Amino acid sequence: MPATNAAPPLSEANILITGGTGSFGQRLLFTLLEQHQPRRVVIFSRDELKQYDLQQKLLDHPQADTVRFFLGDVRDRDRLVRAFDGVDYVVHAAALKQVPAAEYNPLEFIKTNIIGAANIVEAAIDRNVCRVVALSTDKAANPINLYGATKLCSDKLFVAANQVGHL
Repeated sequence: MPATNAAPPLSEANILITGGTGSFGQRLLFTLLEQHQPRRVVIFSRDELKQYDLQQKLLDHPQADTVRFFLGDVRDRDRLVRAFDGVDYVVHAAALKQVPAAEYNPLEFIKTNIIGAANIVEAAIDRNVCRVVALSTDKAANPINLYGATKLCSDKLFVAANQVGHL
């Protein structure tokens, strides 16, 4: 789908990963650094200890100087707008994911997985991000629990933004 901006090649791009300290985010970071050498990668997450641990893993990496760490939560739209400044690509991997926890804490999953997704969409539009890639799950295809339902709602937000040409 067409976006409002032309997306640069990954080797020239500024890339932000929400949930960047999670298992997927970390693997993506190292893949980007080793295979594409982007201009800058911003790790956006709310876990300061995981950010510190990831910084330690990067100490001897030749591309470590291109990685920036941004403490924040996808629930905070203003913080996302600040973090998205100058970003070309966003990979949205932040989510609450534990099915049993969702059943006991439904509003927390709604705030992170749905409201957080809406905040990503709005911040990306406001900051003219070229592309957003949002991770999903098979549980969103035919949800039978709250977690799947929140991810389905999240997916629909990204699809709708993409259909009107915003992402």
